[in-house]
Amino acid sequence: MLAAERHGAILRALQSDGSVRVADLAAELDVSEMTVRRDLDALDARQLLRKVHGGAVPRHNRGEEPRSAQKAGQQRAEKAAIAATAAATIVDGMTVAIGAGTTTTELARHLRTRPTITVVTNSVNVFRELTDPTADGSEAPLVYLSGGVRTPSDALVGPVADAAIASFRVDVTYLGVHGVDPDAGLTSPNVAEAQTNRTLIEIGGRLVVLADHTKYREVGSCVFARLDDVQTLISDDGLTAADRELLDARVGDLVIASAARR
Repeated sequence: MLAAERHGAILRALQSDGSVRVADLAAELDVSEMTVRRDLDALDARQLLRKVHGGAVPRHNRGEEPRSAQKAGQQRAEKAAIAATAAATIVDGMTVAIGAGTTTTELARHLRTRPTITVVTNSVNVFRELTDPTADGSEAPLVYLSGGVRTPSDALVGPVADAAIASFRVDVTYLGVHGVDPDAGLTSPNVAEAQTNRTLIEIGGRLVVLADHTKYREVGSCVFARLDDVQTLISDDGLTAADRELLDARVGDLVIASAARR
């Protein structure tokens, strides 16, 4: 298979699956992993994808906001591991804020049967996970949903959301992010969502960020916090040792969740 044919196959797989892994591509294309890595380097140089540890993800423009449904199928094992780790940090009696995102929605699934906690959220999906009736009729947390304008990531944002959120005080704020970068900090492609994230941070005693390894060095157009503002960053073992060392020096506590990948 010619390089151009491999490149086309890689891009089609990326468009279909939302991410690709070196080992899977090597098996599918019947080439060595070294050849796949060279192909990914070439496609990254042409800005057709973004190479990450072990594979590649789509390259987004700074102002491009992928839809929640599109992101939900990506890095599922990593998000599940991060969410489980985050859920273990929430104890009975806490009031927590949970921002929008696919990883925070996964966190909400772990909290569905925790009636002793209170949740403030601007996420349609988090609210649904925590309030939809369950088959066994188990008790759910008390949940407050802000109003606001809905974004492609299913966040409620804008002045109405900010005013509602600002009336609360919570023990911990849990945020998903579009990107985590050592220089830019925490970013979003949506200016209104960035402002609402700032409000969620302001009402919290601590900030916990949930970000799988593909979010590292992704930079959206709107900065809403510095890395120094993060008390805990929960990521996954797809981060390289060098990335972990850099992040560990910038955030209060770096926690690595072990993902059970296929």
